Amino acid sequence: MNVPTSQVVERPRKRTKFLLAMFIIIILIVMILIHLLGRKKTHHGTPPQVVSVSKATLGDMPVVLDELGTVTPVATVNVLPYLSGYLTEVAYKEGQDVKKGQFLAQIDPRQYQIDKQQAQAQLLKDQATLGQARADLARYLQLYQQKSIAVQIYNDQQFTVQQDEAAVKADQAAIAQYDLDLIYTHITAPVAGRVGLRLVDPGNFVTASSSPGIVTITTMKPTTVEFTVAQNSLAPVLQRFHSGARLMVSAYNSDNTAKLADGTLYAISNQMATSTGTVTLRAMFANHDEALFPNEFVNVQLLVDTLHHVVLVPTPAVQNGAPGDYVYLVNANQTVSVRKVTPGPSDGKNTVILAGLEAGQTVVTDGMDRLSDGAKIHPVPTKNMNKDTSSPNTGLSGTSAYAGKRRHGDGHANTS
Repeated sequence: MNVPTSQVVERPRKRTKFLLAMFIIIILIVMILIHLLGRKKTHHGTPPQVVSVSKATLGDMPVVLDELGTVTPVATVNVLPYLSGYLTEVAYKEGQDVKKGQFLAQIDPRQYQIDKQQAQAQLLKDQATLGQARADLARYLQLYQQKSIAVQIYNDQQFTVQQDEAAVKADQAAIAQYDLDLIYTHITAPVAGRVGLRLVDPGNFVTASSSPGIVTITTMKPTTVEFTVAQNSLAPVLQRFHSGARLMVSAYNSDNTAKLADGTLYAISNQMATSTGTVTLRAMFANHDEALFPNEFVNVQLLVDTLHHVVLVPTPAVQNGAPGDYVYLVNANQTVSVRKVTPGPSDGKNTVILAGLEAGQTVVTDGMDRLSDGAKIHPVPTKNMNKDTSSPNTGLSGTSAYAGKRRHGDGHANTS
């Protein structure tokens, strides 16, 4: 059987195209392999972490106790009547400032004036009786010296004179008592201060020590603030107080946003409250502007001491974790290492480092979330983090080194 010539020619052409295609594919595969195998291998490590850093500096840090206090007036007096009677006059105005001895109210004095007149009349009578007894005693003395009367009669007359003298003194005491009663009917302010709202109106019958009294007077200036200090914080306060140091106290409003007044600590209670483990302290304030109001709750800052030339770091740099208190110390090769430290007092912005760090060393202040010991960093200096501590800080802005240290962060340092 004869095959057509056209079919014989077509088969070599298809085979040639197939071989050419396979050859091109093989060349492409070889080129890809050469490209992949010949390319230089690059290793991508963990990129340096961008962090904020700051240097430890030397400065001063105030040691301050932050406590809650109550404004306690120097004197609060509830003026009570000493006598019974009708109130005829009230001379004060509600909320008025009064001076010591200023007239406040009047009780009807007429009954006490009458009683005084009766006592005066009794005094005149008894004085006359005493005069007669003394005259009789003089005559009896002459008769006794002449042996004309018995000694018993003379002695009895002496006793009579003594009894009349006692009666006169009793009358004089009664008159003095009525004079005092008349003074008590004229009620005056026992202390200087501010009167409260009126407690009784004229026309009412008041009795001795009757409640609620005539008026309440509260001393506004000067005033005091009472606050408590925990027993663990008491030792340095006592040491400074008994050394004669003048401990400054500042009072702030209830939300701690504004300072109300500055004063000084002047008294410490003589015993500790066993139920709370605290001791009550009292500070005196001049209160010229009356910013402190009686029984007002205030925040108190007691400046116990000032630490001079101590190492300070920004507070965010101090962390707490598995190693304890630590900072990330920046090394010369742009890596960090975990450095255990002993923190001291803090004012919120800076913290004292008592041990573990020296001035001039650099610590990480921000970007510590994924840091570990030996990690590479890209440091960025922190702007305005450290305040100028070259001069002593006399502000009451610190927190107590004795009331507990501030902790920042709840992560654990990786020391592996």
